Amino acid sequence: MDYLIYGMIILGAGLMIYNVISYLIFIKSTRDVLSGSKRSDKIWARTALVLLSFFLLGYIYVAIFGKPDLMVALILFGGSVFVSIVNSLMSKLLQTAKERSIDVAEIIIGAVDARDPNLNGHSRHVQNVTMTLFRHLPQSMKSGINPVSLEYASLMHDVGKLGIPESILNKPAKLSDDEWKVMKMHPKIGVEILQPLRSFKEIMPWIEYHHERIDGKGYYGITGDKIPLAARIIAVADTYSAITMRRSYKDPKTHDEAIAIIRDVAGTQLDAELVNIFVNIPKEELIVCAPPKIEINEI
Repeated sequence: MDYLIYGMIILGAGLMIYNVISYLIFIKSTRDVLSGSKRSDKIWARTALVLLSFFLLGYIYVAIFGKPDLMVALILFGGSVFVSIVNSLMSKLLQTAKERSIDVAEIIIGAVDARDPNLNGHSRHVQNVTMTLFRHLPQSMKSGINPVSLEYASLMHDVGKLGIPESILNKPAKLSDDEWKVMKMHPKIGVEILQPLRSFKEIMPWIEYHHERIDGKGYYGITGDKIPLAARIIAVADTYSAITMRRSYKDPKTHDEAIAIIRDVAGTQLDAELVNIFVNIPKEELIVCAPPKIEINEI
């Protein structure tokens, strides 16, 4: 009987260790644009972690110093199983919520693209290229950027075009100076559209400054490292997409032509370090980033 009692307690303790690790992973997964929470929620999350750790110490104490009977063993083992089930349910619910949020975001971006035939899947293309570049970044650069937040920022980078008149969006010729001033407002308009979403606060500068240039000749005149790293990443992807996609006023460039152009603007328009990483990504990985609506010449 003692073997059964202590076996259940040891199993329960092992499961509690797993539960603590799983909960830490769960908490980490909530630190993105979709899971942003209030300060009070973070306090509750930390309190729950402290309690889980306390219960784990309880299991260890009982196993080493206690004299538990079968009922105590059953309660402890059942408690660890219950916590494991709750952890699993929370993770699945969060994942489902994120998937549905992405679906809604894609519908919104579809509306943006529908207003401007020149976009033709541009937002999704930028998102795919951004995440491909992100995967090739060294860990030191990745560490400060949440990938889910970056994925959303790159998808929503042109959401501000919802506030730009269609006469400007769909103009087949070059924009006048006044029209160009209106077009340059779209990053700021995008931030205003997303303003009510408090969890999007982190990514708003990424969206607002994705047209900044390293040499300071962008929309707001911000230079170099003062431009958020995520915005610089999106800028590289946005440039590649703009060069390689077909528009009413120009034919698309090939992948190799786009790489040559991007090399030429490294250190002036685009971040030189990011460009160096980008141009060394295998062509096949970038070609497959194009959504079905976009056709890129691989030659």
